[in-house]
Amino acid sequence: MQPLAQLHLSEELTQLLQSVHHIRKISKGTFLYQEGQDAEELYIIQSGKVQISKMTSEGQELTLRMCSAGEMIGELTMFYSSSKYMLSAKVVESGEVAVIYINELEKRLELDNGLAIEFMKWLSHQNRKTITKFRDLILNGKKGALYSTLIRLTNSYGKITSSGIMIDLSITNQELANFCGTSREVVNRMLSELRKNQVISVDKGIITIHDLNYLKTEINCENCPIDICNIH
Repeated sequence: MQPLAQLHLSEELTQLLQSVHHIRKISKGTFLYQEGQDAEELYIIQSGKVQISKMTSEGQELTLRMCSAGEMIGELTMFYSSSKYMLSAKVVESGEVAVIYINELEKRLELDNGLAIEFMKWLSHQNRKTITKFRDLILNGKKGALYSTLIRLTNSYGKITSSGIMIDLSITNQELANFCGTSREVVNRMLSELRKNQVISVDKGIITIHDLNYLKTEINCENCPIDICNIH
């Protein structure tokens, strides 16, 4: 289970996770879980991609994470009685996940305080990443959400070229809109403005950032570490 190493957990906690799961195939277009369902499992992605999202009060889909091999999802439901999933996990690329029963993992962690503390530290790190995304949306509105999403994409998929930083990931305007919790039409207008100002260019769905500092200045970027400021 090599992808587990990407969780940045100790060898002991990695071995604990390996000892309590089985493998399940996942198919594109299906849901691992949906917001409001009873939470009994969490997952470590072995292959494929899963989109973590939440519906806003306005009925817009807000994408919080795009997760791939080695990432854990469903962890926010732990240590609550009668817990329900707070978010939805949609499979956007078929693959496999390692399934962990939440009650089994909680029992194992209760027996080892050291491992429990370490696991809680990892959960805190994941929560910090989510909070920074909500911060960008709340403090800077739709524009801030888009600009911070572009910055996070450069940190996750950026490749330096002669003309700027190319985001080596084909992404549609609707997918960008989902990250911002807004409509595709709003994102279209904001991207057109950025192209007009030569901040970005778009070629066959591939975005190149020509002026990253402009995006950072507009949202008063705090230059968070890349392990916090990413799209995963």
